[in-house]
Amino acid sequence: MATTIATRNSSSFRNGLQAGVSIAIGYVPIAITFGLLAKSAGLTVTETVMMSLLVFAGAAQYMSLNMIVLGSGVFEIVMTTFILNIRHFLMSASLNEKVEEEKLWKKSLYSFGITDETFSVAATKEGTIRTGYMFGVIFISYSSWVVSSGIGHAIGSSLPDSLQESMAVALYAMFVGLLVPSFKKHRKVVVLAGIAAMLNTVFTLVLGIAPGWSIVLATLVSAVGVEITFRNVVEEGEKSHE
Repeated sequence: MATTIATRNSSSFRNGLQAGVSIAIGYVPIAITFGLLAKSAGLTVTETVMMSLLVFAGAAQYMSLNMIVLGSGVFEIVMTTFILNIRHFLMSASLNEKVEEEKLWKKSLYSFGITDETFSVAATKEGTIRTGYMFGVIFISYSSWVVSSGIGHAIGSSLPDSLQESMAVALYAMFVGLLVPSFKKHRKVVVLAGIAAMLNTVFTLVLGIAPGWSIVLATLVSAVGVEITFRNVVEEGEKSHE
């Protein structure tokens, strides 16, 4: 019986590794870029790798670098990344309905590795998701991200100083690249980004709020305001059709 369970878990883990290969490959250029930017932002290779080890969230790590460059405090960075990743509560709750019953510590361990990409792969898998499968998907994705981050920093160390300094521009280019595809799919994202940018400008230049806190406030106010507005518009539209 024990042998059968071990064989099943091993098979599930291999299937997870195979399913996560595409994610691992996709993470390589993004993680290398993160390593390059971390080097230009003044982080050591140890700090860069540790951030990838402990955070493992692409958008949050890029946002953190931006705030580090702006001189934001630790609390502001934590609050902003928390807001940015709050969707993980929903993703975890959704996956919890599909995964097999397992000990809490095992669920807690692999839930750390849930990202947009690993969630997509797991959520679209038919049937019940085995624990071994989740560990396989997350192990190969996580390893790719962490190792590639370190490689990116190492490559950055060998680049000319002028090129390392110019990499700061790539940070903003990365955010634009992440945002543009969403613009094409959701009108709400366009409105949200525009309002957040305007509020951040007002908070910083007019009210004199520190850059870190202005980002936190702009994110919160714009997200809540846009969500309420769009919800009211949808409800009014439904009432008009009744």
